[in-house]
Amino acid sequence: MNPWKIGFFTLAGIVIAAIVTLVLFIGSTGESEPLPEAKQIESPTNVLTVHSTKEDLQGIANTYIRKAMKGEPLPVTMEVQDDVILLSEMTVFSYTLPVRMHFDPVVQEDGNLILKQSSMEIGQLNVPPSTVLKILRDSVALPPWMIVRPAEEELFIDLSRIPVSGNLQVKAKTFNLAEDEIILEIMIPKE
Repeated sequence: MNPWKIGFFTLAGIVIAAIVTLVLFIGSTGESEPLPEAKQIESPTNVLTVHSTKEDLQGIANTYIRKAMKGEPLPVTMEVQDDVILLSEMTVFSYTLPVRMHFDPVVQEDGNLILKQSSMEIGQLNVPPSTVLKILRDSVALPPWMIVRPAEEELFIDLSRIPVSGNLQVKAKTFNLAEDEIILEIMIPKE
């Protein structure tokens, strides 16, 4: 057999063994932090109901992620299609692997969102979703209003804590991606 092929297969075997070891090492998801209580506006409010599309929501979400990162490289970007997709990259032993995490949005009673993970792709690897979420939580500086909960295989979007100027607060009312019907409420304090 050609020595070059032997060297290539040996290197490939070492990389695969290292990845498997890394996955086993970080395989336990540990405890997820508890969900915070929704921030309440204490003064009386006026409510503005906003009907949005998937495209508009994607643009708004990525703008707020970019603002929260304050000039740092974006750790994740969001796509809104028939589900919510978070795109990121993971570097393992100098190899950069694309990560695509698919989520189904669930509106909470308090107007916040839980994104329940439905599937995940990380290069060609078969890694449990909870492990990828743990890696995301432990290695990527996400905005404080995005809470990764690996044990529950979900991402909590605390809309009440997104910094919106004028002391406004955002709540989700309806999040039906199949019908492209996204309804948000903007709580505007009365002066």
